[in-house]
Amino acid sequence: MNLLNGEEASEQLQAQAHIWNQSLNFINSASLKCAIELGIPDIIHNHGQPMTLSQLLAALPINPTKACYIYRLMRVLVHSGFFVQQKVEGNHEQEVEYSLTPPSRLLLKDNPFNASPWLLLSLPPILAKSLHSVSTWFQNDDPTPFVTAYGKTFWDYAGHEPMLNNIFNEAMASDARLVTQLLMKECKGVFEGLNSLVDVGGGTGTMAKGIAEAFPQLKCTVFDLPHVVSNLQGSNNLNFLGGDMFDAIPHADAILLKWILHNWSDEKSVKILKRCREAIPSKEKGGKVIIIDMVMMENKEGDDKSIETQHFFDMTMMVFFTGKERTEREWKKLFLEAGFTDYKITPVLGLRSLIEVYP
Repeated sequence: MNLLNGEEASEQLQAQAHIWNQSLNFINSASLKCAIELGIPDIIHNHGQPMTLSQLLAALPINPTKACYIYRLMRVLVHSGFFVQQKVEGNHEQEVEYSLTPPSRLLLKDNPFNASPWLLLSLPPILAKSLHSVSTWFQNDDPTPFVTAYGKTFWDYAGHEPMLNNIFNEAMASDARLVTQLLMKECKGVFEGLNSLVDVGGGTGTMAKGIAEAFPQLKCTVFDLPHVVSNLQGSNNLNFLGGDMFDAIPHADAILLKWILHNWSDEKSVKILKRCREAIPSKEKGGKVIIIDMVMMENKEGDDKSIETQHFFDMTMMVFFTGKERTEREWKKLFLEAGFTDYKITPVLGLRSLIEVYP
């Protein structure tokens, strides 16, 4: 074996460290899941001020023999940006104290935009098995790695797993609350002038309720599968209707598709969009489809972490569904194939955008 020179040795060690980092990246999400299950963000928040390690240990519901390991858990979470650590001034024992950051505040139980359900949805063992099936999937005829792992689609599986179904609905609802607030603040004009709106795949109606409250004159309909909406109660200008979006969509001035099309292949998405086009009036009469979804960043348009997160979402769609995250060119292709003539993209929702599509 030839000996490495200094530059080659450094390159090899950096490569090794990069492989180790990627191999162990799941530690970040697993550590965060542990912190949520132990209630650490809420414990620090309820303390009302930065919390020392000893105070945190006294408040945690853990076996006393495991107290010495909490510092190591917190060290990972500080490094990943979920807590701030600082030394306690005037303390000769160099004790540290912790405070929350914007990401950990988004995990508080009383936060209406609580993102904890989303994290829990992303980490159950059944989903990990799908990820371990990707290489096998590449060599067979199954539509998704999830089907390779479980012999049925994610939707069929979730329909028979109440816990997974509930977590999924909670995750979508918490996200819908945040998106609705942002839309009402930044893009309220999108809904002005409309007399009717159908929220396709609107689940338990969290977003539609927010829109209906903001626009009392707007008739809102949540359209989802019959078993999803069968026991849900409407209000003065909000109602629930069961059906299949691939067959027909109720007529309205506008159709809302929040995080729907990324679950489906191009072929299925075009079919959904055609059903939407059939359900709305002409552009001159105010007809449009309102889409909330990702527009993949290209040519280093965003920061590395944002781009990486979009790539992660795209892989998630590949593994669990038959969908994908799309670039603007790919969105345009769908719209034209479905018979639409124009569209407008407004990037106001972080990694996602508001897309208005016109017939």
